[in-house]
Amino acid sequence: MNAPAAAPSGPRDGAALAQLVGEALTRAQGHDTEDAKEIRAITDAMVRLLIGTPLHSDGKLTVVSLATEAGLRRNKLTHKHTGLKDLFYALVKDRAAVPDALPDSARARAAKQQQDLARVRAERDDLRGQAQLLARILHVLEIENSKLKETITALEQQVAAQSAVPDLTRRRRRP
Repeated sequence: MNAPAAAPSGPRDGAALAQLVGEALTRAQGHDTEDAKEIRAITDAMVRLLIGTPLHSDGKLTVVSLATEAGLRRNKLTHKHTGLKDLFYALVKDRAAVPDALPDSARARAAKQQQDLARVRAERDDLRGQAQLLARILHVLEIENSKLKETITALEQQVAAQSAVPDLTRRRRRP
């Protein structure tokens, strides 16, 4: 008796699942139909993207990259093969989740990194608020400084007009 193959572990799990789904759908559609060829192209592209070896795209885990990798237009995924698109999104989302099979030290490290990230984001938001407050204060001070300069100029003109020194050379004494 053959023992069932052990499930692959790691980042290739999603690729193996995509490949299995693609083979099942291709068999269901028939091997030589246009839909079967599209399904095969999409699932092969999923496998390449999920294992990180793209041939025709930028390697991002998006539907646009998947369509480019499969050599199809994007609307084939968004309108015709929506089940494959949903499968791709689920596999990508599953890759981003912290696996339960992590050892306790790795899980603790991941939790600490999440806490650190939340703390850094809170600090960033606080600093952003402080920077905006300082910009408003600076603007108010610039306006007040401008008004003070205008006031000083006006006062200097008034003082100059009031304390005009008389020209004594024009006055002559009469005998």
